[in-house]
Parts: sequence; C-alpha cells; structure tokens
Amino acid sequence: MNMGKSEEALSDFAGSSRRVTRRAFLRRSAVAGATLALPTIVPSTVFGSAAPSERIVVGCIGVGRMGMGDLREALGFKHVQVVAVCDVDSNRVTNAQKAVESHYRERGAGASYTGCATYGDFRELIAREDIDAVQISTPDHWHALPAIEAAKSGKDIFLQKPCSLTIQEGRLLCDAVRQYGRVFQIGSQQRSDAKFRKGCELVRNGRIGKVHTIKVGFGIDPGTDPQPNMPVPEELDYDMWLGPAPWAAYTEKRVHPQKGYGRPGWLRITDYGAGMITGWGSHHNDIAQWGMGTEDTGPVEINGRAEFPKNGLWDVHGPFHIEYTYANGVKVICADTKVNKQGVVFEGSEGSVYVRRGHIETNPASLLEETIGPDETQLYVSNNHKGNFYDCVKSRAQTVAPAEVAHRSCSVCLLGDISMRLGRKLRWDPAKEEFVGDAEANRMLSKPMRGHWHL
Repeated sequence: MNMGKSEEALSDFAGSSRRVTRRAFLRRSAVAGATLALPTIVPSTVFGSAAPSERIVVGCIGVGRMGMGDLREALGFKHVQVVAVCDVDSNRVTNAQKAVESHYRERGAGASYTGCATYGDFRELIAREDIDAVQISTPDHWHALPAIEAAKSGKDIFLQKPCSLTIQEGRLLCDAVRQYGRVFQIGSQQRSDAKFRKGCELVRNGRIGKVHTIKVGFGIDPGTDPQPNMPVPEELDYDMWLGPAPWAAYTEKRVHPQKGYGRPGWLRITDYGAGMITGWGSHHNDIAQWGMGTEDTGPVEINGRAEFPKNGLWDVHGPFHIEYTYANGVKVICADTKVNKQGVVFEGSEGSVYVRRGHIETNPASLLEETIGPDETQLYVSNNHKGNFYDCVKSRAQTVAPAEVAHRSCSVCLLGDISMRLGRKLRWDPAKEEFVGDAEANRMLSKPMRGHWHL
C-alpha cells in the first residue's frame, strides 16, 4: 500500500555541517551499505489474504523499552509489513532486526529471510519511498522532529505520547500533519479502552448532572544522586541521541541501561522530558478533556506548585498539585497519589464516575447499567489502538487519537509544568496558545535547539 512521497523533499537539516565522530560515521556507513542489498520480498502466504498492494509498509524509529512493544504489535497485523528499524543504539537496532526477521521466518518467509533494514539515522529511513507509515517511540525530545519530517515525506505517523517536549513543537507538528494530509495517532491507548469510553460517555451525556470538579491522580518519580561522567558505550551514537538537546557529559542514568530494557533515566531529566506530568498526565488529562468535551481547547487558568530535587541528575518534579480552570467553570485538580487516587474522577451535581485502567465505578452504581441512546453523544469506538491506526491508514479516516487531540492533551501537562516551575498562577489563551500578560511564561513555550537542529 505504498502511497508515494510528498512533493516536498525531505529537508536536509543542514546535515553536511554536522560533526560526526569517525566511529559513528563508519558504523552508520556500514549499516546503511549493508541494508541496501537485503532482500525484502516476503512470500504472500505470510500475509494471508492481504495482497501486496493492500499491505502497509512500516518503518520503526526507536526500538527501546516502548519501541520494542510497539514493533511487536505491528508484527501482529497480517496487512502490515515491517521493513526497517532505526535506533541510535546499535545493539537495540540489531535486536529489533532479529525480532522482525525471526517473526517472518516463523510465518513462512523461509529460513534465509533477511529483509529488515537497519538505520542509525531516522532521516535515512524516512527518505525511503516504499514506506507508508512510521512508528516513532523515541525519547520525548525526539518526538516532534522525526514526526514532522515523516509528515513532509508523505508518511502516516504513530507517535508514542507525549506529543512533544514543548507547546511550540506540538503546534508545528499539528500544522504539518494537517498540511500534508497525513493520518496520525498518538499512543494514548486509554481512548481504545471500553471502560474509559463508557465513563466519558456517561459524563458527556449528563448522567452525573453538571460536572464541577475532575480529579486526576498518578505517581511521581524519585530523584537520584549526582552521577559520574562515564565513557560513551561503543554501541551508542551519543551525539545523535542528544540531538537538539543541550550537550551534557554521558552517564548511563542520563540515557538508558546499557543492558536490557529497564526504565530509562532520561524520563527524569527536563532536557528530555517533563517527568510524570507528561508521562502519566498526558494519559489521564486526555481522559479528563475527553469527558468534558474540551479536547480541542485547554484551560484558561493554571495554578501549580511542586517540589523539585535540589541536587542530583534527575530534576523533574516530585510531589505536585495543579489546579486548572476551564472556560466552562470546571476545575481539574491534578495531583500525585498522596492527594488523588490513581486515575480520573468526574464529580457532578448528581453523582460521580471513577475510571482507571481495568476499573470503572459510578455513584450511583446503577449508572453502569445505563445505555447511551442513538440520539445522545456517542464517542469514537476503538477497541484496538494500533488496529485503529492501521485501519485509518487504509481508509484515510481520522484516528481515535488524532494530532490536535494529542497536542491539546500534552499542552495541559506542559502548562502545569510551567506553572509549577514558576510557582505562580498563570492565565492562558487556548485559542492563541499563549499566556496572557506574562512574557517570562511565554518564553517557556519553546526551547532552543542545539547545533543545526531546528523546526
């Protein structure tokens, strides 16, 4: 199902001026040269009834802790063919290649099948004209750049949450997806969970009366001591890993474990992400907005406070409390689980709905037996998040978690982070996407990018 490449060529990012170590250059050249000769033909029996013209050809960018799970999900669809994987860690990209080729061999591709190309630079994968869609599962500071380039190059995009590192990045990503007519889905899989959908439908259809308060709760990350500088592992292209982020000396807890796929340290460092406010917050705040029907806007006031580590490598927020006020008068109280229980609680004048993964409860309990009528608000039905994405790639319909929704759900979290860091109440214009009368806060809507990297 190769849909071709956009007329606009992939931008070069001024790549010729980039300084690359000899080790990184030789590794990339060897990998790229080797993959060009790999056979990519898979017997039709592997894909069942899916004709070659109906297959969705996929490349996976980022095959670490989350990326390997996303890769295996893609392999589970008979109409999807994974032909390329990319990562700045050569061990991880080799493991991913082995997983792909082993899967297709087991499905009948033959014992000699070696049809998965490997890349150390996402731009090389995106430049391939035979790829229809990409799955991007990189660190947060590497979300917007490859997603925007994929859109420009005519690729549809599945992007792990959160949508972006900054609000500016998110807006530019939305604009690119719209401009180039791409199918986009964010990895907010709670939208494909029947319990979350049921809870939001009950709220949207007035079953708990007028909503006045929504409570969102999730855990926090620990800090850590200062870490020693360490030699960069041979398998890691560290300069590429840093990419647009400020230069910093390598230490293992800054990046990801050298062995295995344990939880990486970058999740707790503000140069690469905002911590749990976007890690879990982009899931639960998304549900809060879905239930309110405010998924294409945002709050008008934010008042946050938090504790931050005073030293050490990991510097994202600890215990926190954020109060968002929306134009409809609803208050969203987002706080750690010492204050709010994990999940989302909708409180209305006539009852409440509480939903978390695997659980839903209502007050009164009889609300769970309610049927949403044909003339009421019925929310988008998706029972398989990745399946929904690939169905929409074929149909060109909008996914259950499209770009604007992804951006707005991420923006709520980033607004909270800015308020927590400044330690004061902020007013926000969700139409203009700027703070009202606060130049200091507005400067925090974007971050400078290192070297030649730019949006």
